[in-house]
Amino acid sequence: MGVLLHSYLFLIGLALGSFFNVVGLRVPIKQSIVTPRSSCPTCERELSSFELIPVFSYLFQRGKCKGCSSSISPIYAWIEIVTAILFTTAPFLIGWSKELVISYGLISLLVIIFVSDTVYMLIPDRILLFFAVYFVLGRMMVPMDPWYSPLIGVIGGFLLLLVIAVISNGGMGGGDIKLFALLGLVFGYQELIIVFFFSTLFGTIVGVSGVLVGKVKRKQPIPFGPYVGLAALITYFYGAQLIQWYDSFFV
Repeated sequence: MGVLLHSYLFLIGLALGSFFNVVGLRVPIKQSIVTPRSSCPTCERELSSFELIPVFSYLFQRGKCKGCSSSISPIYAWIEIVTAILFTTAPFLIGWSKELVISYGLISLLVIIFVSDTVYMLIPDRILLFFAVYFVLGRMMVPMDPWYSPLIGVIGGFLLLLVIAVISNGGMGGGDIKLFALLGLVFGYQELIIVFFFSTLFGTIVGVSGVLVGKVKRKQPIPFGPYVGLAALITYFYGAQLIQWYDSFFV
């Protein structure tokens, strides 16, 4: 039963990962996520149902379009696989509880933002608004202790990134500010600090490394959303352990 259930979660994750690709690519440019059907970006041929099977279509076609033989970016398949893995492992990491409602919502949000921010350097308000409603309802179902922690997290996350944006003269985008406010609702004020620490650490490491190897120019903007997403996942699943580890130094 356990194997079947987790296999089912994996397949759901693959399907949703494919859908999140569509959302992340279309919503920022104000296209419908329903129509038109997906097509090859090179020859613009409408894809058949067989070509839309998550991961497997990419493998069967050896990463090439059936019509024009142009290469298909592997990022689509990777997004599907990562989403499936996260959906499958979440119950192992946090248990079978109501918190899974928050967990799956967070995974979905971060995957979509990874796509949109990587491709367009944009985190659409429509996506953030949808998940804001989702997490408000989710935190009513699964409240935090203390109950006011998410409220402080929202205000603190917004003000923290806003101050950085002002000091850096626009070095932080409006989407990042709103995203941190939304994450404050998910994490509360304590763990949001960990998210901020790791996201800035990852972003700095990648940015400096890019400059050193010549792939990123100095003062060239880079998408911050992917690093926030990675930091948020680490904090969500291991934040309590990180806080205990940190507190152990002062005991």
